[in-house]
Formats: sequence, structure tokens, C-alpha cells
Amino acid sequence: MRPTSTKLIGAALLSISAATSMAHASSITVYSALEQDEINTYLQQLRSDHPDLEVNVLRLSTGDLAARLIAEAERPQVDVVWGMALSNMIDPQILGQLAPYTPEGIDVLAAPYKDDEGRWFAATGYLGALCINEPMIERLGLPMPTSWADLADPVYKGEIVMPNPASSGTGYMQMVAIEQGTPDGWELIEQIDKNVAQYTSSGSRPCQMARTGEYAIGASFAFVAMRSIAEGYPIKMVIPEDFAGYELEASAMLSSSANPEAAQKFLDWTLSDSVADLYGAYKEIVTIPGASRPEGADEAGLPANVEEVLFPMDFAQSANDRPNFMAEWQQRIGR
Repeated sequence: MRPTSTKLIGAALLSISAATSMAHASSITVYSALEQDEINTYLQQLRSDHPDLEVNVLRLSTGDLAARLIAEAERPQVDVVWGMALSNMIDPQILGQLAPYTPEGIDVLAAPYKDDEGRWFAATGYLGALCINEPMIERLGLPMPTSWADLADPVYKGEIVMPNPASSGTGYMQMVAIEQGTPDGWELIEQIDKNVAQYTSSGSRPCQMARTGEYAIGASFAFVAMRSIAEGYPIKMVIPEDFAGYELEASAMLSSSANPEAAQKFLDWTLSDSVADLYGAYKEIVTIPGASRPEGADEAGLPANVEEVLFPMDFAQSANDRPNFMAEWQQRIGR
């Protein structure tokens, strides 16, 4: 058995690594939008479970990953997409590149978490949440927000930071939940925008900025809020009571994969017990039954049954409306 060479690669090295890996039947290139630290943890487990499987991972933000897949459609450079926002995955320009495959263990997933035609499945997901710096809120004399509608109040002007929906899957999920949730969605988005100090390219960055006191409120996702609380930051996690948007993280094999057997082995592994046991350390939504809850979930106030608070996202609409939504975003918000 040859030595393990599972590794994380940068964009500049992609073409070299991909070209090299294609020469080996057990080597694949994977694109992922999962967070860097969780990828590292999962790959450590992969080395133990499949030491003969070489996996080169390129980590990109959701928007950049989608753009790359579309740009490379004529000359694919990747075997597997791992943990990509479902609303991006089912874009027809990307969905058409995927190969039907039924991985081992997929029977445990409920119907909403897998494609009827076997082109994708989602083992994990994330839930939108607000990170509130409690000492700043108190010092500034601001009320504790409980909803997106609350953030339209001018008292929060300059104290909110949010992820940009053009580059962040979290940002797009948050804005789409508002837009889908009420006929006046765009008006509410514009009202909130008047109070937003800046937009970030990362979904986790707003919470990080709130926890260090740069801003009082960071619109982010639940896991980074729970981790911040567990690490001792003065953060209160608030799941918006009006539109608690969420996203599923889908995985799939490309029909152009030069190493389908290795790609299928990898996808099987993503549903295996050994890695499923790790998802709970990073995810507030795990679709595999029996998965553990994230550390600090109870202390942070994550509901025991997260599904009860989820806004009923229409992922097909999110995918189909993306071009129109982003055009509207540029026209109305423009930053």
C-alpha cells in the first residue's frame, strides 16, 4: 500500500496537482465550500479510514466555487464537489455536470436531503443566526433584536455587519429567506441595509467581528455563534424568529470524473459512521440520524429539534432566481 498523500491545495497548485492525480486510479480532486478547519479534521479521519485514497481538496467560498464549476464546464478539473450550498448545486449549469450515484448509507437520509435522480445528497447544513455582543448592546442602550424585522430599526444604524450574498452562501441564504418569507421582502432588505456598516465575503466573518467588539451585531450562522460562546466571547446567539433561513451542503460526483471508482469511494465515506461522528463537532444541522450535537449547543440555546425553527426554504426557487435576485441586489443595494 502506498503512503497517504491526502492534502489541501491552493488554487495556484490545482492544475499541477490535478494533472498528477489523474495518473493514479485512487487519486481524486475535490472542490469544497466547507470551512477550512473542518476539512482538515475530516481529512485526518480519511487518512485513517482509506490510506490508499489520495484526495486533493481545493477550498473556495460558495460563490467562487459555483463560478469555477461553470467556467470549467467544457474542461472539468474536478471529480467531486463536497459540501456545496444546495441552492448553488442545483443551478442547471452545475446540475447538468453531475453523475447519478447512490452511495452506501444514503438510505438513512430523509427524502428532502437527497436528489430523486441520485445526482446529489446533503449530509450537513447550516442555520442562519445573529451574533449579538451583549456588553456593546447594553453600553449603547440598544434593545436585544429577535428578528430580521427588528434590524430595520434605525437605532441599529452602523452597528450591523452582514455577509455579501454575491460571494457568501450564508449571505445569500439570509437574504433569500427574507425575500421568500414576505411579499415586502425587498423593502425589508433595503431598510436593514441602511443600518449595515459593511458586507463581508465570508459567512463567519460577521460573527467574528461582533465577538471582538468591532460591531454590536453580526449576521452569521449558528455554529460560529456557538463556538464563539464556548470560547468565552460575550456573544448571545439569536435565531431570527421570523425567517430562520438555512442551507444544505450537498455533495456529488461529476460525470466527467476520470476516477469514478475513487470518487464513489470518497462519497461513500462521507456518509460513513466514522466521519458522521465528526460532523456534530462543526454542524448545527446533520441529516444522518443519531449524530451528536455541537459542543455548547445547549448553552447557546440551539433548539433540541432544529427542524422546528427552520424557515421552509424553497431551494429550487433559490437556484432559479439567483440571477434575477443578484441583479435586483445590485440595483437596490449596490455594495
